[in-house]
Amino acid sequence: MNVDEDTIRDRTTDAVFERGQKYRKEGRIQQVDRFDDLVTAAVSGSKLYDITIEFGGRSLDTNCTCPYDGGGDCKHVAAVLLEIVEGPPQDESERVEGILEDVSADDLRGFVRDALAEHPELREQFLAQFGDDHKPVEEYREEIAQLFEQHADPGVYDTIDFSRFFEIAEQYRERDRYLAAATVYRAVFEEVDEKYKWVDGAYDHYAKTIQRAIDGYADCILATDPTPEEFDTYAGVLEARTTTDLALNSEQFWRAVDDLEERYDG
Repeated sequence: MNVDEDTIRDRTTDAVFERGQKYRKEGRIQQVDRFDDLVTAAVSGSKLYDITIEFGGRSLDTNCTCPYDGGGDCKHVAAVLLEIVEGPPQDESERVEGILEDVSADDLRGFVRDALAEHPELREQFLAQFGDDHKPVEEYREEIAQLFEQHADPGVYDTIDFSRFFEIAEQYRERDRYLAAATVYRAVFEEVDEKYKWVDGAYDHYAKTIQRAIDGYADCILATDPTPEEFDTYAGVLEARTTTDLALNSEQFWRAVDDLEERYDG
């Protein structure tokens, strides 16, 4: 795995790098797993945070569920990267591939069925990857609303991880099912915008979540090569959010509408 301390320093501030070193020395890394070029880990801070690091040739894609919104990677990612520098975790992919070659189709189908029955989130990803239908925007919004309810603590909300919804949208996009992906993105930006007044702190995290969903929605809409009438309908979804009581969000959606129209006309 192509990473060294210099690379980590380039990806973090000096303060974050030092905190990452401290976290690693304190034994805060609870788990590190590797499957091919993907590393997943759990690091304890004020709570347990999930980290994913994907190595792609000379590129490095990182994500952490913590609310850090500064420049570069956070201290949790830095700690895991330093752990990888010390010694890359064992790659389980070859072992799994070897076993898959010897498993019968019936046994594999039975295993997958049991796993899908026990894990609803995995089942949803399976349907996004292989199914021909998708849930309406209202059902996705209800799931996101439940996340806000689950994170309630008398007016204070933890930073919520919406990565599952973005992963589902990406799976639809990989299959060129752009309207299905757009439905997921729409649910994210609509429900987060709706619940924005519930948020106490970590505003930047939620603003970035809305922007990521808006960008995904716009990309998918344009990928369908819509007629002018269809485009007006899709753009209207964004325009409907410009009437929000929060001026900051309203401006964000107005910019999104302007950008979408410019890209469509261009």
